[in-house]
Amino acid sequence: MYVDGFVVPVPKKNLVAYRRMSRKAGAVWMDHGALTYVECVGDDVKVGKHTSFPQAVKLKPNETAVFSWITFKSRADRDRINAKVMKDPRITGMDQAMPFDGKRMIYGGFKPIVEL
Repeated sequence: MYVDGFVVPVPKKNLVAYRRMSRKAGAVWMDHGALTYVECVGDDVKVGKHTSFPQAVKLKPNETAVFSWITFKSRADRDRINAKVMKDPRITGMDQAMPFDGKRMIYGGFKPIVEL
């Protein structure tokens, strides 16, 4: 398995638009072969002493952190699927006015070391 994970700051007033966008994007990933697509809104996310999700994305008072992940069979599958997704007209045709600040998004690919 391989996991793409990301955290984005989303203005609370944009959560409905973000959810709508996420459902469309998730469908594209799933259509191209992703195993799962999950988006979670912060519920118990506090600012830490040294680091935290709010600090990582420079969360503003009117925003919430959204933590998300997409799973794939392997990194090779992830690379192949993501290449197709980025060319899919449902993604390339999305409105350029995203309901979050993409400059503060953090993301990366992860190889699991424990699966139960």
